[in-house]
Amino acid sequence: MLVAATVGNGLLAGVFFAFSCGVVPGLRRVDDLSYVTVFRAINGSIVNRLFLLVFLGAPIATGAATALHLGAARQGTLACLVAGLVLGLFSFAVTAFVNVPLNNQLDAAPIGDAQQRKEARDRFERRWNRWNHVRTAASTAALLLLAIA
Repeated sequence: MLVAATVGNGLLAGVFFAFSCGVVPGLRRVDDLSYVTVFRAINGSIVNRLFLLVFLGAPIATGAATALHLGAARQGTLACLVAGLVLGLFSFAVTAFVNVPLNNQLDAAPIGDAQQRKEARDRFERRWNRWNHVRTAASTAALLLLAIA
């Protein structure tokens, strides 16, 4: 269970890291229409069975691994698991309550003219990027703690 938790959290940290280091800097260089079009396409493609399996499975596996270590003789392991679980759940919450709603707002935004595209991007980009960096840090820290455990 701990291996599944570690791999799942690692995959999520990698996705968020890839956005922070590659996707976001690349999209920063394009015009508003390209930005909104590409981000909408990403939003539509990332919600798939495999991603959802990892996104939902990682916190479940981490919770199960933590529960299996309750009362264990190695309290250091339990402390790392609990901290990893908290950070993983925090990253999950950021995604569910900040990034996904922002994705939905961008998907629903009118973009018929240049001003609407600029406004849609302006309402989305800075906030989404900031919270993506937060969830990247949290999920990476969770991965580290689970690896230590």
